[in-house]
Amino acid sequence: MPDITHQTAPTRFAEAGGNSYAYRRFGKDASGDVPLVLLQHFRGNLDNWDPALTDALAAQREVILVDYAGVGASTGTPATSVTESARHIIAFTEALGLESVDLLGFSLGGFVAQEIALIRPGLIRRLVLAGTGPKGAPGMHGWRADIASHARARVNDAEDLLYIFFAHTETSQALGKQFLGRIFARAENRDEPTTVAVRDAQYDAIVEWGIPDHAALQRLTGITAPTLILQGDDDLMIPTKGSHTMAGLIPDAQIRIYPDAAHASLFQYPAEAAADITAFLA
Repeated sequence: MPDITHQTAPTRFAEAGGNSYAYRRFGKDASGDVPLVLLQHFRGNLDNWDPALTDALAAQREVILVDYAGVGASTGTPATSVTESARHIIAFTEALGLESVDLLGFSLGGFVAQEIALIRPGLIRRLVLAGTGPKGAPGMHGWRADIASHARARVNDAEDLLYIFFAHTETSQALGKQFLGRIFARAENRDEPTTVAVRDAQYDAIVEWGIPDHAALQRLTGITAPTLILQGDDDLMIPTKGSHTMAGLIPDAQIRIYPDAAHASLFQYPAEAAADITAFLA
């Protein structure tokens, strides 16, 4: 029987709190290893994960991709706050009977991952925060106009994703185009596209998270899970300096900054990111 991969993993559903959560579960189920749950970016669904990253991670451990409530094929109303999304994902893990997980949050998913680590610290063994930032930090209150116009376009096309996710250099844009080829390679049983309602609800959550609040930064000192922070050296959506702030305040944190990269550094350098994440989780 052929191995199940990112491209062939079936979409399953878990019922929790009146919502039906769409998810895909695949990879090496090593005895004693907890699964790695991945939380997606603004407007992202199951098919927006890079197969080059997820398959490399799945070679070493079991991977679970999940849509937030109301996103993609998941039912329910999209959350308008990070805390609401965090509680939804906690309910999802309970529905699967998961008592301990490793958690990787990218962008908005990183906000949610931080909140889960604070609300339910016993659930998280190790935490990976990629292309994300801390609540209330400087430069987090919304996006600059050009990024917002591309990120909040009624339908995100390839040009929008290249603009907001990758550095505006020839090398980064070329790697971005390779990423786009990979995420559209799955031909059958693709996830449902995200809606304008999802866009608006998630943007509200992002803006609220970024309201300047110096005191909120102290929340990071309550994260007890060992944490790996990944980001590009010039993130156009979430200031890279926020990653250094997180690394300084989370008690057991390490940081890796990728060169010539912007928001989606883990998709620009999927092999390197997978190796860094795998080594950290091991």
